[in-house]
Amino acid sequence: MSRYTGPKFKLSRRLGISLSGNGKDLKRAFPPGQHGPGQRKKMSGYGIQLQEKQKLRHMYGMNEKQFRNLFDKANKQQGIAGENFMILLESRLDNLVYRMGLSNSRAGARQLVSHGHVTVNGKKVDIASYLVSTGDVIGLREKSRSLSAIKEALANRNYLPAYIEFNDAALEGKFTRLPERSELPQEIDEKQIVEFYSR
Repeated sequence: MSRYTGPKFKLSRRLGISLSGNGKDLKRAFPPGQHGPGQRKKMSGYGIQLQEKQKLRHMYGMNEKQFRNLFDKANKQQGIAGENFMILLESRLDNLVYRMGLSNSRAGARQLVSHGHVTVNGKKVDIASYLVSTGDVIGLREKSRSLSAIKEALANRNYLPAYIEFNDAALEGKFTRLPERSELPQEIDEKQIVEFYSR
């Protein structure tokens, strides 16, 4: 199953969450379609679990197989499976490029990575799902630093997570520590996702 490439605003409205992160996709806070308003019916337990899983999967722009494999990896780690899973998602290279403000969206960050503009510890990495370790430095290749899309994204950046140190002069960021649950998306109930995959 390939990555979702359909209308993002419709998907955001159906899931009831801003997938872009800027809130513009939820100007009309009801599902799309002729019968959208008033369509929020009581959901079954399975429906709630599925919706939470879809919210998180589409937020990070992953296909089902990738998502499930990462969950299985988190489930084998010590600690709380749901929190481990969200920390692993946050540690993906494309997500950290987005968090550093080098792109306005995760999709744009994924494109920067896959086109070979991004380095980790000075070496080019073009795999968006690459899991960054604490202490790793994420930067840009010399010829990529003048890209107008990157300059524009940095100019519009309004938030930098506490677990990333960013050097504006060198255009590189350091993943200083693993994020805490309180620093990750609060609109996601990861317990429902654990229950969904434990069925």
